[in-house]
This record gives sequence, structure tokens and C-alpha cells, in this order.
Amino acid sequence: METYRRDRSYRWNYERGPSFSGSFPAIVDTPLKDFFGSRVSSRLGVAAGILLNSKWVECYSRLGFDVLTYKTVRSRARPCYPLPNWVFVESEKDLESGSDEILRIARRRPRDPAEVTSAVCFGMPSQPPEVWRRDVSRAHSRIRRGQVLVVSVVGTPQEGGGEESLVEDFCRCARWASEAGAGIVEANFSCPNVCTAEGSIYQDPGASGRLAAALRDVLPSTPLLIKSGHFSDHRRLGNFYRAVSGSADGVVLVNGVSRRVLGADDQPVFGDYERVGILGKAIHPAAVSNVTAAVKCSRSQDLGVETIAVGGVTGVEDPGPFFDAGARGVVMGGVPMLDPLLAVRMKAAHPQW
Repeated sequence: METYRRDRSYRWNYERGPSFSGSFPAIVDTPLKDFFGSRVSSRLGVAAGILLNSKWVECYSRLGFDVLTYKTVRSRARPCYPLPNWVFVESEKDLESGSDEILRIARRRPRDPAEVTSAVCFGMPSQPPEVWRRDVSRAHSRIRRGQVLVVSVVGTPQEGGGEESLVEDFCRCARWASEAGAGIVEANFSCPNVCTAEGSIYQDPGASGRLAAALRDVLPSTPLLIKSGHFSDHRRLGNFYRAVSGSADGVVLVNGVSRRVLGADDQPVFGDYERVGILGKAIHPAAVSNVTAAVKCSRSQDLGVETIAVGGVTGVEDPGPFFDAGARGVVMGGVPMLDPLLAVRMKAAHPQW
């Protein structure tokens, strides 16, 4: 079962998905936990990715995922890149920090979702704000007790606008998301599949700090998370955490690992985009390493920045190393599409999560 139809366009999935035809499961009762001021049944959820609109949010709410992230939205409409947007890749080893191996498109998908590694290239599409603002309100009304709606936002650079213009646009989207019903706002500082400034903000501590401070000013009472890419150098990771300390409540880490992906013809699978985001099993060790270093840095320096882990969670036990390292929560990107009942099994096995 794949709830997101990879053979169909993003627009098709937005309008007709999710492709889930089974019975919704009974959800095991678990003790409520605090998650940035919200009381949640678990600190397990879906990262910004497949929850394209309120229909998707409602479906995954009923599937037992409790931290539900509405896919990244903008202040203006942005189309998705053409197909393909999501392919499975072969990876014979874990993707380590600092390496730059080429990945190949898989000849077939592994039968076990826990063994899947994927490559994605969407380009952060968005509906126009008049559409997504209404729909975020609808999504908020459809989640259940013990769940929280996170809305991911990103600024869109304007030609000749510079950093100040980008900051203003981020803040505009963040304010709209909060007003529409977001329990938490996530500001996306990272995307491996865009060529403009919004995709690499996390790599510049100064810009990250200034933007985080501006977002805090417009969200005085709404929890603020920042989504970051992978750091191959833990010193740079520490610089980023110090830069956003005092503004961000938490960091969502890591937003995929960037690698080159080629087809059987040695040509880039995604056309102009040779380096794209990798998610799934192969990135789990690199994500655990980043999260462990981030938690240690924040605690040892009393930065007050929590870490929400994402990266390579494909099986029931995979959140364990993240929680053991001190992560505040764990969200999943690709596996909820392949294994929509995973959260139910995780909560039954680990009600403390």
C-alpha cells in the first residue's frame, strides 16, 4: 500500500489522495505527554511532506500519528516539479557524514518498508495563501484529542529583494499559519531541491539567527520550530544552535541527506536536479549522529533549544536511539506513506514515546 501515488502528479495526490482504503485501526490509549505546551498521546508524528492538505491530516490523525505537520506553504502559489518526484534508490551501506557516493535508482522496491531508501524532489510547492489558510483551519478542526497540528512555512525570495524581503515573507507566512490554527509553526530553513536562498539558510548562522529572532517577534506565544538540513561538521551544527538560541523552541533535524541520484543511463533521475534529498533506512545513522550531537550541545551550553528528530525511521524500534539521545519527539517523512499503520505498532510497543 502506498498512500501517496508516486506514478501520479502532486496535484493529483493533493486533490484525490490519500490512497488509503483499509479500515482505520483501534488506537491504543497512552499517557498524555507535553509537546511544546500541547498534551499529546505520543511524541510520534509525520514530518512536513505527505500531509498535503486537511484530507491528509485527517487520515493520518485517524491512523494514530499525533504530531501532524502540514506540508510547507508559501505566500504565493508555487507549482511542483514535474514527475518523477519520488523514487526508490539502492544503497548498499549507510550514508555517512562527509561521503559523497552516487546512488542509483532501484530496480524494484523492497517488500519490507523498513528496508526502503528513497530520493525526493518536489521543490516546495504551495497552494495560494487564500487556499491553504482556509484549509489549515479545516485541518485544525479535524485532528483528535491528544494531537497537535504543526504548519511548516517557508519564505520566497523576490528578485532584488535581499535578506530583508525574505525575512518579511517568512514572517508573513508564519503569522498566517498561527492565525489559521497551527498549534506549532515550523520555519523551513532547508531544502536540498531548490536553487534559491530559502533552501540553504541553515548553513549561515548569522542569517539563521536574524530570521529566527524576527519570527519570534511575530509569534510571541506560538511555539516555533526550525527545520534544518544535515550537518557533516558538528562544529557548524553548534554554531547554528547557538545562533537560534533564545528565539526557537526547537529544531527539526535532519531534513534529509543530499546525494547525487542517477538512473541506469547515468543521467540524473530528476533532470536538472542531480543532487536531491535522500530519506529512509540509509540515513538513520547519520541522523542519529546529528541529533545526539545537537542535544549534547544544547544541554551542555544551556541553549534551551530542544531537538525533534527526523531521518531514517522505518521500523518500530528506530525512534529508540533518538529518544535515548534526548530528542523531544520523532517525526517521519517517507515511511508513513509505505506503512501507514506504523504509529499504531510503535505506540503499542512503546507507550512512553
